[in-house]
Amino acid sequence: MTNKIWPDCFKLDDKIVVVTGAGLIGSVVIKGLAEAGAVVIISEFNEKLGRNIELEFKKEELKVIYKHIDITSEESVEAFLKDVHNEFGKIDAWVNTAYPRSKDWGKKSQLLNFDSWKENLNKHLGGYYLTSIMAAELMKENHYGSIVNFGSTYGITAPDFSIYEGTEMTMPIPYAAIKGGINMLTKYIATYYGKFNIRANVIAPGGVFDNQPKSFVEKYTNKVPLKRMAKPKEIAGSVIFLVSDASSYITGHILMVDGGWTIW
Repeated sequence: MTNKIWPDCFKLDDKIVVVTGAGLIGSVVIKGLAEAGAVVIISEFNEKLGRNIELEFKKEELKVIYKHIDITSEESVEAFLKDVHNEFGKIDAWVNTAYPRSKDWGKKSQLLNFDSWKENLNKHLGGYYLTSIMAAELMKENHYGSIVNFGSTYGITAPDFSIYEGTEMTMPIPYAAIKGGINMLTKYIATYYGKFNIRANVIAPGGVFDNQPKSFVEKYTNKVPLKRMAKPKEIAGSVIFLVSDASSYITGHILMVDGGWTIW
């Protein structure tokens, strides 16, 4: 008799997984993890959004529960972790998809707006730092854990501004610093917490289709070897992999999920 390896190592049965952010990608990540068997804590600042997603997925008999969090607040994260630990006794994985940002996010004037720069780095990069470190400290109790932070192709490569021409879209300058910083933050965590059997990895998505202007989509897809933008579920699949035991010897890695955008 032989012991089966596949596909059991992808199963997430009885794992407690926290997902921050429940937007376009986060909501699909939450569903994918729950369908793989995990108990998923929907951790969203917008309570109405979080509750609606919880209700929707519970109708499909998925094991999800909403708990409010503000990843930019140390007090909020600390209270959240205490609540989860009291209820479940552990956290097996923490996935950061949250996207906190300033009110002027996306305006081209951000190039010279230092206050906006500081606010966005503190909220986004700072929030990922805060949650990753505090989650890792809790994971140490069970000598096990997986942290997945969302980066971007723009944490690896410089933007091509020509694809935004003729639209109101842009790539804000703080975004490049934030996503590049997430890469090195995660590598540091992987090194520091590796001795506790805690892994930390980055998923760097390319562009995800969200009804962007036609001219942008055409210019973007012309630069992608697969000749299309990503679907949210294609990003979710990589999260399941990095949370599961199928990736048990992978840490400190930046997984490009970009259709080949960064090949060039």
